[in-house]
Amino acid sequence: MHFDVFNGDADGICALIQLRLVQPLASKLITGIKRDIQLLDKFTASSGDYVTVLDISLQQNSVRVNEFLNNGAHIFYVDHHQSGDIQKHPHLKTLINTDSAVCTSLLINQHLKGKYPLWAITAAFGDNLNHSAEQLAATLNLNPAKLDILKNLGIYINYNGYGSCMADLHFAPDKLYLEMADFQSPFDFISDNPHLFAQLQQGYQEDMTNARSIHPEYQSDAVAVFILPDTLWARRVNGAFGNDLANLNPSKAHAVITYNQDNSYQVGVRAPACYKNQPNKAGADELCSNFPSGGGRKAAAGINHLPSDQLNVFIQKFEKFYS
Repeated sequence: MHFDVFNGDADGICALIQLRLVQPLASKLITGIKRDIQLLDKFTASSGDYVTVLDISLQQNSVRVNEFLNNGAHIFYVDHHQSGDIQKHPHLKTLINTDSAVCTSLLINQHLKGKYPLWAITAAFGDNLNHSAEQLAATLNLNPAKLDILKNLGIYINYNGYGSCMADLHFAPDKLYLEMADFQSPFDFISDNPHLFAQLQQGYQEDMTNARSIHPEYQSDAVAVFILPDTLWARRVNGAFGNDLANLNPSKAHAVITYNQDNSYQVGVRAPACYKNQPNKAGADELCSNFPSGGGRKAAAGINHLPSDQLNVFIQKFEKFYS
């Protein structure tokens, strides 16, 4: 049995597209909403099974990884989030890089020696790694119009992954992957599926219009905190809105907060362009890891369930951390 386990955002989807275009095989797809990162809890791998894991933190899934290895499974793990200590095991192959300019699809692109770079560029734009996407695109001599198409597609796929549950999304990530998986180029996918692209575009634009009308709950020279209303559009757009804020005002760190159904908060953090006088986005994972359900990557991280009575504590720590 082969399991393909992937984050439901642009990076996870585009990483798997690249991999299966080069290495096609029948597999069971395991994915979920963007914040559903403990995907290995959804199945069991036994002796002789093969598990490919893309774009979810090894640190958050280490217990299940160890269980699968002890059961005799083989694992190929590719990611750019916090990894913790990576154990050595003959059945475990890892490709992990936590550099803030790297995403999983860029790692897969390198691994496959640049077989399908257009999908990697799309994913990098989706992860708000615009400079990295443009650097790779420069090697292909893409014109500005085509580059904008890839950027928009990446943003829309990424936007589609956010929500508190699968019902919040326009398309389930596994279904969206299957719609794209056979296309060697994102341009071919868009050409053959204009209705799907248009639906994502319309949803994104409508939700972003709503988000841009929200004023910050708290702001200083270093940070800005936005609390979105308890609505469906807010749960869908929180990640895209965080990226938008980070691009519009890169000198500040941003936090976008939405409501969970259990009366807790979901928090998305975007690091400023420079951190501790270094020209790199960093610290978001470190900050969010101070909270029980927090984690992510250096440039962008989050807290899945922040108790409502901890909101002010978070804002104070956020301000102190980036001041």
